[in-house]
Parts: sequence; C-alpha cells; structure tokens
Amino acid sequence: MLEVDKDNFQAEVLEADGFVLVDYWSESCEPCKALMPSIIELAEKYKDNMKFCKLETTKARRLAIKEKVLGLPTIAVYGRGVKLEELTNENATPENIEAMIRKFIYWD
Repeated sequence: MLEVDKDNFQAEVLEADGFVLVDYWSESCEPCKALMPSIIELAEKYKDNMKFCKLETTKARRLAIKEKVLGLPTIAVYGRGVKLEELTNENATPENIEAMIRKFIYWD
C-alpha cells in the first residue's frame, strides 16, 4: 500500500487513472489498526484492479477535513478525481470493504 500525504495526495489519488482506495487511519485509532491487516490482504487480492493507499490523518488533518473524513476508520474509493463512496466507523468491515471494491472494479 502506498502511503499518501498532503504533498502527494493530489497526484496519487485525485489524478490517478482508474479507481483508488484510500484508508484514512490514525496511530491512536485502535479499530483502524485492527482493520489494517484486512486492508493489506484486500490490496494484495485486488492490486491489479485498483490502487490502494493509506493516509495517516494526524499528519494531514486539513486534508482529511477537506475530504470530509468525519470519523475513523474511513475507507473511501476515488475515481476520476472524485470521492465515489466511503465506509466509516462500524460500517468499515472487511466484508463491506470488499463488496465496495468489487462494485467498482466490475463497474469501469
């Protein structure tokens, strides 16, 4: 998974070709850390169909606010520079995330 921040978010996420999943997380967020192994597994499984990134929100608070990330963990899918869908808090389960990924990779 590619680590993104305020300096490369525009190029790596908003200007990327295809769909990009962004895992918004924080070092102090226990549910985020518990979810990370599942996200890494999904990234490995779907790496040929979608780009996977993670953004540490404590290091990019303004960017997280600009992207309307109101809770953690938040998993968002972007396409053509726009946030298309997101899962937040208790909705961000491995099953829901995989369903969201599958919806987009078979959509394009």
